[in-house]
Amino acid sequence: MSETQADTWLLTTFVAVADEQSFTKAARKLGIGKGTVSRAIALLEEQLGAELLHRTTHAVALSTAGVALYERVAPHVTALNQAVQKLPERAAVPSGELRMTAPQDIAQVILPEVLTLFARRYPDVHVDLRATNRQVDLVAEGFDIAIRAATKMKDSTLTARCLDIQGLRFYAAPSYLARRGRPKRIGDAEHDWIVHPFTRAALKLPADTVTRFQCDDFLVIRGLAREGGGVGMMPRFLGTPYVNEGLLEDVGLAAPAGLRAGLYLVWPSSGQVPRKVVAFREFFVDWLKKAPVG
Repeated sequence: MSETQADTWLLTTFVAVADEQSFTKAARKLGIGKGTVSRAIALLEEQLGAELLHRTTHAVALSTAGVALYERVAPHVTALNQAVQKLPERAAVPSGELRMTAPQDIAQVILPEVLTLFARRYPDVHVDLRATNRQVDLVAEGFDIAIRAATKMKDSTLTARCLDIQGLRFYAAPSYLARRGRPKRIGDAEHDWIVHPFTRAALKLPADTVTRFQCDDFLVIRGLAREGGGVGMMPRFLGTPYVNEGLLEDVGLAAPAGLRAGLYLVWPSSGQVPRKVVAFREFFVDWLKKAPVG
């Protein structure tokens, strides 16, 4: 077997012995037993078909083949060890790139503040955020964490933590309510309604309900309601900020309990959870407690 086919750990052990000129010191440096070092060198010599080290009672010296091998592999082994030592997750504090995904409405409404504050606390973490309503495959596409709103989580390959239960409520602009008054019930025929397609069946709207707008994007629904287009149904985290700013009013109607959705953080289940993921998870949970979104 050629030297390029030799196991990396064998070469690492060889370089350590050559550098330290001692099996004992090399074992101490690598954090393994002296017997393990001896067996590794013997296996490497067997694989390469050459004696690499001259062993005496008091010293270890490189053979001609050993010198040739050391000159070829030592720089690469050193570079590899340095690269591993500098991996972000080996740092004492969270660092590196945090790849995350979130639905567009959550990304636009919640995350600007969250990520700005998170970056101030953890300046060594760099965020790559993909705002999309598509269900991203975290493992296949290389994402660290996702924020999702769902009635339940099904993917067993992911770990999910429910952070909040978001109910859907109905909102309208003050100008609309001044003209039309407040609806007495969901689907009141005296009012124009703005609904998301997936909620229509669950709402069991009366046949005479005027669905002025049907839209599959809650941000657009909020915009239509703000402009006085009708009574819009949306998650509280979207409606509450506009209520606080006087742009919308809660009309006092809650959607059926079956339309309540959980706000989840999800991340791959396999392997050790990176520090950057743990840091964001705990930061986001703490932010929700101090700055509720509805």
